[in-house]
Amino acid sequence: MPSQSAPVFRLYLLRHAKAAWTLPGQKDFDRTLDETGYADAEIVAGMAADKGFIPDLVVCSTAVRCRQTAEALRRAMGEDLEIQYIDALYAGTSAVYLELIGSQDLSLSSLMVVGHNPVIEEVFRGVLGEEAAMEAIPAGYPPGALAVIDIDEPPRDGVLLSGKLVDWLDPDHRKP
Repeated sequence: MPSQSAPVFRLYLLRHAKAAWTLPGQKDFDRTLDETGYADAEIVAGMAADKGFIPDLVVCSTAVRCRQTAEALRRAMGEDLEIQYIDALYAGTSAVYLELIGSQDLSLSSLMVVGHNPVIEEVFRGVLGEEAAMEAIPAGYPPGALAVIDIDEPPRDGVLLSGKLVDWLDPDHRKP
């Protein structure tokens, strides 16, 4: 049986884990993970590390709940995991996310984006195509879920070609 070749580019899309409700006087940006979110972030990070899904670079929204989700990755994958915190991912549109993905160094073979819905789901749908995305996540993109997508060419100039979903890690262990 021939061995499967490594993808040219692997994109990981991670929606932050479940967050607590905003407290009186608290800004949305400052919302933290709730107890379930903390546990779910650890579960998904551990599952990813166990499968060898360790990205060359993680870009993460600066919102507290995203930073907390990314820190679970660092605990599971090692202190040398490179995480860059990007303000534009907090309120950015899918065009902002795609531009950020497409502007990375072409030498990267994999990139993880830790961000927010609905944008993570919009990027997911754009990369997989509407039909494949609906089949994969008919109920939407749950908090804490990680999509692993292989793409035949690295993104450039904000252009990301269509890809194939190769794995789906969900803290509730639901398979799409």
